[in-house]
Amino acid sequence: MAKRVSRPKLVEADQGAPQRRNRVNLFELAYQRIEELLVRCELAPGRFLAMQDLQDITGFGRTPVHHAVNRLAADTLIVIRPRHGLQIAPIDLARERVLLHLRRDIERFVIRLAAERAGPSHRNQMLHMERLLRERRDGLTLAEFNTLDRRIDQMVLAAAGEPFLEHTLRPLHTIFRRIGFIYHAHVADKPSLEGTIDHHIAVLNAIATRNAERAVSASDALITFVDGMFDEMETRIDPSLLDCSVDPLLNT
Repeated sequence: MAKRVSRPKLVEADQGAPQRRNRVNLFELAYQRIEELLVRCELAPGRFLAMQDLQDITGFGRTPVHHAVNRLAADTLIVIRPRHGLQIAPIDLARERVLLHLRRDIERFVIRLAAERAGPSHRNQMLHMERLLRERRDGLTLAEFNTLDRRIDQMVLAAAGEPFLEHTLRPLHTIFRRIGFIYHAHVADKPSLEGTIDHHIAVLNAIATRNAERAVSASDALITFVDGMFDEMETRIDPSLLDCSVDPLLNT
């Protein structure tokens, strides 16, 4: 009888790295999914829910959702209440207006860095996005714009070339993307995105042409535009849109 030769187990070694990558991808996908639900207020500010609720809503398992919730809690977008589950953080307009000033100061640094460091690939992507926004300026839906806005934020951060900045700015981008959604969906007299689109076009063009001063000025103009949303929201917003727990009928 021929002697049986044992063979090394290559499958486990070969699959180890892909499994780790897949796990990281699931964490990121779960985070993005919950972030989208927050921006569109499908997870209403002030809402109480359990971890299992988020698993059911997103379709992701316990570990990716738990990981995403921890990040979003650090971002101050979800409040973890021991023994009581989770709460989608209510919106405090006064606090978020202060955070907008913080974003303006950080954004000035990031935008300048992006304009100075942007390579040919970064500039090409931004010019392509600029053309897309110009071509679709009159027909973009709010959901479509938010998808592009998130991509623009990623492009600017990539051009800036400093990974630390993403962890600093990403929560602020989410906070103000949600403010923009509420404003355009529930407050603005005219549901037009032309103003915000034009400001984004100006930022993209200035970075793509590596004009740092013009890029910073365009960024400041965008922040001023967002700040103007607060003036209307502070006087006209339905309080239950900022915290659904103030209305017993919506506290579900």
